[in-house]
Amino acid sequence: MTNAAQTDALEAVGTDLPGSDRQPASSGARPTVDGYATTGHPIGDDLALALALADAADAITLARFQAVDLRVEAKPDATPVTDADTAVEAMIRARLAESRPGDAVLGEEQGLIGADTRRRWVVDPVDGTKNFVRGVPVWGTLLALEVDGEVVVGVASAPAMGRRWWAARGQGAHTRTAVGETRSLAVSAVADLADAYLSFASVESWSAAGRLAPFLGLVDAVWRTRAYGDFWSHMMVAEGAVDLACEPDVSLWDMAALQVIVEEAGGTFTDLTGRRGPGGGSILTTNGRLHTRALDILNQPAQPAVR
Repeated sequence: MTNAAQTDALEAVGTDLPGSDRQPASSGARPTVDGYATTGHPIGDDLALALALADAADAITLARFQAVDLRVEAKPDATPVTDADTAVEAMIRARLAESRPGDAVLGEEQGLIGADTRRRWVVDPVDGTKNFVRGVPVWGTLLALEVDGEVVVGVASAPAMGRRWWAARGQGAHTRTAVGETRSLAVSAVADLADAYLSFASVESWSAAGRLAPFLGLVDAVWRTRAYGDFWSHMMVAEGAVDLACEPDVSLWDMAALQVIVEEAGGTFTDLTGRRGPGGGSILTTNGRLHTRALDILNQPAQPAVR
């Protein structure tokens, strides 16, 4: 994969980004991280590193996707984990231990490793493991960096789809399309729920969470629904292809990378109570214009739609 287009996007990461203890690089030729030119500012360097880590993760996951000898085990919560999940997380942890030894790392498979620190990486090695196991190409590696509790860098890489999305706080969000073009992201301008396109993962998750009735109320209120699921729903909100997406039960590593991408594209990212951030256990992403009304519906009893 060529890194030229994503390197161009890194040029936009200026010197006004928030929070890091590391110092900008000295003047002269710009250093690179596995071919990604850095900007000389710590957060720009972190974005370059995150993109390079995504490249390495893609190489591992694509080699194991649809492999006849793929190893799948059940975790204590009965969800699947594959050898790709564990290999990607181990690789990312090893690379971060070498290049960012003072940073903490929180991953889906190994939990939190590292002392309490201002800087914490959040890793979902394969978001959409059930799709991965079944040979469905909608899965990806999610990687985020938090500084002082604020997500400042996010990358979502979906190599089986030929797609990637990334953002740095204050510098906009970008995507690489399936034909290799890089473009900026912007949410839609849809202002009425009756005209809105809603995405989600499954009806079953809303039933299990005891929130099926209000969810169906939102389904009734919008123009169109599709269950694209997982990270992809929220990346399509960032692209403006979908206007809102919601899930009732998700983990921090499912959401951290997505927050900065959606917000830098101009969208709004909260849990179902309206609290901003990825730590609330649920998620609603919208173009911002639809957010208050969607929250109102999701937090009020609603009669199931008559089918």
